[in-house]
Amino acid sequence: MGYSPEFVKKMSGVVEQIRDDRIDFPIKVVAALDDTCGACPHKGKTTCEANEGSNEHVLTMDLNVIHQLGLIEGAVYTKSFLVQLTAEKVKPNDLDYLCKGCSWLSYGVCKEGISAIREKYGK
Repeated sequence: MGYSPEFVKKMSGVVEQIRDDRIDFPIKVVAALDDTCGACPHKGKTTCEANEGSNEHVLTMDLNVIHQLGLIEGAVYTKSFLVQLTAEKVKPNDLDYLCKGCSWLSYGVCKEGISAIREKYGK
């Protein structure tokens, strides 16, 4: 799933790194275009340009997650901390609110991913 072959490749790489328990790295929390957006064909200079309202929608989802996890925008956290925090604070059905309107939500893969994280980290 994705917006282009380049985006799918980039997203697959990000997911692979997040799932790899052998590596840890810093992640800066942003409510804006991020590294993954760089491969998206809808990326404008500073905003998402998929359609009217798409940038606001993406920012809303970013801010929903930041609030749910109790993070500070602009702060840097380790991947391991964020994965553990996600396991503790996000349940699969929370995505109905956190990701409301996301075209990928109906596929169920994100809810499956949250379930797997919670199971792996004992939540």
